[in-house]
Amino acid sequence: MPDALYPQLPSVDRLLHDVTVAPLVARYGQRLTADAARTLLAQARAHIAAHRALPEWTSNWSRALQQTLAERSASKLKPVFNLTGVVLHTNLGRAQLADDAIGAVARVMRAPVTLEYNLDEAQRGHRDDTVAALLREITGAEACCIVNNNAAAVLLMFAALADGKEAIASRGELIEIGGAFRIPDVMRQAGCTLVEVGTTNRTHLADYRNAITERTALLVKVHTSNYRIEGFTSAVSEAELVTLGRETGVPVVSDLGSGALIDMSAYGLPAETMPQQILADGVDLVSFSGDKLLGGPQAGIIVGRADAIARLQKHPLKRALRCDKITLAALEATLRLYLRSDQLPLLLPTLRYLTRPLSDIAQAVERLLPECRNTYGASFNIDSTPCLSQIGSGALPMNTLPSQALTFVPRDGRGRTLEALASHWHAQPKPILGRIADNRLWLDLRCLDDESELLAALQAAGTRNLSLPTIEEQNKKPFAR
Repeated sequence: MPDALYPQLPSVDRLLHDVTVAPLVARYGQRLTADAARTLLAQARAHIAAHRALPEWTSNWSRALQQTLAERSASKLKPVFNLTGVVLHTNLGRAQLADDAIGAVARVMRAPVTLEYNLDEAQRGHRDDTVAALLREITGAEACCIVNNNAAAVLLMFAALADGKEAIASRGELIEIGGAFRIPDVMRQAGCTLVEVGTTNRTHLADYRNAITERTALLVKVHTSNYRIEGFTSAVSEAELVTLGRETGVPVVSDLGSGALIDMSAYGLPAETMPQQILADGVDLVSFSGDKLLGGPQAGIIVGRADAIARLQKHPLKRALRCDKITLAALEATLRLYLRSDQLPLLLPTLRYLTRPLSDIAQAVERLLPECRNTYGASFNIDSTPCLSQIGSGALPMNTLPSQALTFVPRDGRGRTLEALASHWHAQPKPILGRIADNRLWLDLRCLDDESELLAALQAAGTRNLSLPTIEEQNKKPFAR
């Protein structure tokens, strides 16, 4: 009878004073351990009511408590194997930081630092001075302003320079990027009025000229880094806008987005517009991201004319959008790597992944292939398959990089078997993330740093606990391709 089972459950107090639970109390604290005990007891009572039996785990309460406490205390930010084929994966944190940046972050977290203190003058300084000299040297700009991401940078430029006035932008450049971030919405929030000129595919300099009035505060250029219009097109360059801006006394700002500080074509990659180039054209302000092609932490970087930057620094929004010491330390360390340009592909993870030779990736696949077949071959056909990696995060959207992948095809021919395998890998201590396409599960090894670690993870996951779908579950919904 169920009533006879309830008395067999221990009290919370008895559990807390159990000698096998004492190490858990010492590690996690009495309050957290007690909460976990109450949760388990509630689950046990519910199990008794539903099944007229004690749950199996009640034979070892300390182990059940250990598992519950470990799950509750585990970070929600889990390191993963990024084998998706997207180098700068927005959902996975974009750029991986260089070792120098990681070390710099650790140092400033452990001690007070000169974030806003000028040692030479023994008085308060400005936090952006941490990276100002480096950005001036690298980009040739007069000054800089650092905020927490590029969307914030765009918002601050509009708010500081065009509040209550008009900003002119091409219809073909009114972009929306991830998270429904839209340039027109940002302008509206900044208090300025958007004036659209041209058409989706063609905008001419005369369109800008004809739209300028006494209320015009900015001429705006936005690089469409997350899509491309091809065919019958026409766009106005920064240099042309600068000429018009100087004739009419209207400043020109550019949202560059991706943040390439080097000539990508020198490394065999597609060329991407650099802030140095458009600053040389005379653009007043340029904004870009720190965590895309630049390879640093999430940050919005604005470089350009000193007087325009000064207006941004004085605006009330700057304090709300400013970066903390951790971001600035990582950004400074990353920018210093650019002074060692001959070593950059070795030091900067983003550039290392983007320039990784196809032969290296293919060799890694061949080394892992026989071990994967040994572990998964009973349920899957596993092969080495050519594929294309993406740069990601809106950078160079039409360009791909040749790569090589391990591909898994279910022997039962069922699409949901692939979903089951992907879910199984997602549940591992360090989740393994690939992608499902063309009835295969792909593991693109472009971004793999440690073959032995991945092999150990794949072997530990195995197929023993892999719950393959039944025929009824297969028929429940179609496999999405």
